[in-house]
Amino acid sequence: MPAFEYIAANDKGSEIKGSVEGDTEKHVSYILRERGLFPISIKKLVNKQPLNKKINLVQTNFSSKDLALFTRQLATLIGSGIPLDEALISINEQQKKQHAKNIILGVHSKIMEGYTLAESFSEFPNSFPLIYITTISAGEQSGHLALILEKLASFTESKRKLQQQVKNALIYPSALIITAFLVISFMLAYVVPKVIYIFENFDQQLPLLTRLVISLSDFIRESWFIILIFIVLSITLIRYFLQDYKVKKKYHTLLLRLPIFGRLTMNMNSARFMQTLSILSGSGVPILDALKMSTNVVTNIPMKEAAEVTAIKVSEGESISRSLSSSHLFPSMMIHMIGSGENSGRLEEMLDRATENQEEEVKNTIDVLLGIMQPLTVVFMAVIVLLIVLAILLPIFEINNLIA
Repeated sequence: MPAFEYIAANDKGSEIKGSVEGDTEKHVSYILRERGLFPISIKKLVNKQPLNKKINLVQTNFSSKDLALFTRQLATLIGSGIPLDEALISINEQQKKQHAKNIILGVHSKIMEGYTLAESFSEFPNSFPLIYITTISAGEQSGHLALILEKLASFTESKRKLQQQVKNALIYPSALIITAFLVISFMLAYVVPKVIYIFENFDQQLPLLTRLVISLSDFIRESWFIILIFIVLSITLIRYFLQDYKVKKKYHTLLLRLPIFGRLTMNMNSARFMQTLSILSGSGVPILDALKMSTNVVTNIPMKEAAEVTAIKVSEGESISRSLSSSHLFPSMMIHMIGSGENSGRLEEMLDRATENQEEEVKNTIDVLLGIMQPLTVVFMAVIVLLIVLAILLPIFEINNLIA
């Protein structure tokens, strides 16, 4: 049955919005009246269109968290033997977000019209990635949908966990840097002028450090608006220039050469690549197709190009490990594990292990980065504050010379 979006009023006169399934608008109106609601407007949510036309049924999409939760719920219910349509209704009833309800109802509607699960997901390309849909399609064709859903659930959760680790790792140092910047700016703009002004009446020259701090303080107080415009303009220009492919490629190449940050960039992209390749090959997707699709998740341009070259070389008969190693952009341990899997005929197993290894590498790199950034930020802030304090104290130490 198609899904309908409605606006109705309850017996207290309050307006209620929602979605419900029904055969026609009259049927939906009857359902709403049975629930004690008075329909104001009813709009069909899902239109029956050819599947080769992508339709945008809702304005909001599944977040990575929503997708991971939905996949795990669906995998659990299907694995328990519950029919697909009933599983979708059950998940929909547990949803609290209206946009998620709309997506699930839209998928359920397509299922009831006779489409496959992969075809139904393809109607929501912004919520369900191509890799996700391809994996589901492979599971349906092989007759192992429940198993594939379990793998896909683990994949989406692992992918989200990786993203969350990076975000969480950046929160503390970012907060520390922002706090340091605000404290130093406050001291220069408000504290320093109130303390330094007592020395302005002396005829003798103030220490160099004191004069520098006073000049910087004056500049911040008098030109703060120019500084703000400069920062905004710089960010805008950087974003503009990074839209150019060649400039962006040079920037990504530079990132790979940076100490620690380069290692983190390489490990993150390698982890995404291995996660995707592992789930696709494990779902029955041909390894060459899996390689081609896996390149889409690599965000670093040099690494992405190297992955694309690897797919071409593999299509020409070269091994995956040798093709990846020739670029010198992927971790040697990952390449070694893939090569071992190719030689032993256990490629799928070794891809899983390589994925776990790369995820662990990302975690270790983040720990190293945090271990360095946190004390460095504290030391930097302490040094700046110390210089400001010295700029204030030096004239006091020389007070006798200044008075003489």
